[in-house]
Amino acid sequence: MNLNQVTIPSLDVAKSVEFYKTLGLQLIVDAMPRYIRFLCPDGDTTFSIHKVESLSKNNQTILYFEVDNLTETVDTLKQKGIVFDTEITKQSWLWTEIKLKDPDLNPIIIYTAGENRKNPPWRIN
Repeated sequence: MNLNQVTIPSLDVAKSVEFYKTLGLQLIVDAMPRYIRFLCPDGDTTFSIHKVESLSKNNQTILYFEVDNLTETVDTLKQKGIVFDTEITKQSWLWTEIKLKDPDLNPIIIYTAGENRKNPPWRIN
């Protein structure tokens, strides 16, 4: 089994399209204003957004985007106007990450984990 895609809700799909294009995702399906789908720049995972009339007040979906060079990625995104909620932080679970939100306030974490993503020291055999 392979995770094909994740879909999130949006009040303003057009605004979200511009945000996620700025992050580097490639738009591959455009059914504006109700639905769009992106291809992630590495691998073959897709990410989609669908139009809703209201957002859940208890939205707990967190999007994680993995990059090879976090510092370089963050610097590039800052130059493009992306605003982050935190600084780059080394976590106790051996990932280095930074947090931000999309236009609909969906939380996003951009991170690098290397070998520890799938094989942390506490992995079950």
